[in-house]
Amino acid sequence: MRIPRQTTPRRAALLAPVLAAALVPALAGTAGPAHAAASVMSAPARAAAVDLTDPHKKDIAMQLVSSAENSSLDWKAQYKYIEDIGDGRGYTAGIIGFCSGTGDMLDLVELYAERKPGNVLAKYLPALRKVNGSASHSGLDPNFTKDWATAAKDTVFQKAQNDERDRVYFNPAVQQAKADGLRALGQFIYYDAIVMHGPGNDSVSFGGIRKTAMKKARTPAQGGNETTYLNAFLDARKAAMKTEEAHSDTSRVDTEQRVFLKAGNLDLNPPLTWKVYGDSYTIKS
Repeated sequence: MRIPRQTTPRRAALLAPVLAAALVPALAGTAGPAHAAASVMSAPARAAAVDLTDPHKKDIAMQLVSSAENSSLDWKAQYKYIEDIGDGRGYTAGIIGFCSGTGDMLDLVELYAERKPGNVLAKYLPALRKVNGSASHSGLDPNFTKDWATAAKDTVFQKAQNDERDRVYFNPAVQQAKADGLRALGQFIYYDAIVMHGPGNDSVSFGGIRKTAMKKARTPAQGGNETTYLNAFLDARKAAMKTEEAHSDTSRVDTEQRVFLKAGNLDLNPPLTWKVYGDSYTIKS
């Protein structure tokens, strides 16, 4: 059974494509770049650790997100995923839940058309521009879902999904986490938060959650304890999730991320065993 995805006000800010690129400087906090760099460089073990940009670690991160978003570790099977989950954001699709009502699906299809003019989805661009900001399927039905599945077989479209995931979500989250002095687990915790809550600055978006956490604990880059800070971040995230009924199940924090944190697995090294929505998963290596 699929778990409904992204039902907070995430991606409202994505209507401005420059936001993701601006995320790191906008959320830099009180510690300057020199201080952050010095903090990270002062810990040789931390500097030697493999971060989330390592291909294997990134694949682990994608499996973890997919377990919550799609009830499956096979994240590459999600290029073809598309449905209206009834959250007021139109169609939700692809490996990260691009939505027809929030702008990021439009950005994705525009990128695909730029890279492969005349592709099977290009004809829907006028409709996607019209339905942006709404739950409407006008101009998309009845064949959009079928054509999406066809496009998903195209490696050009798959790469476009990967690239938009990285531009809007993965890269800003990891860059901010590294600036805060966080290792792979913290980088993943940021990434999972930005996927669900979006890169905005309001209280229930990623920036607001981080700001709330920083009122309770200092980041490692500010000289704080990494575990203490991450617990504060997860507390803030859980509070944000509970503001909406659709996210009242906080198991992706309680029985996934908090499990790794309690085990002291700050480098997110396998084997990893966790539960999401009551389902158990394991990544052995």
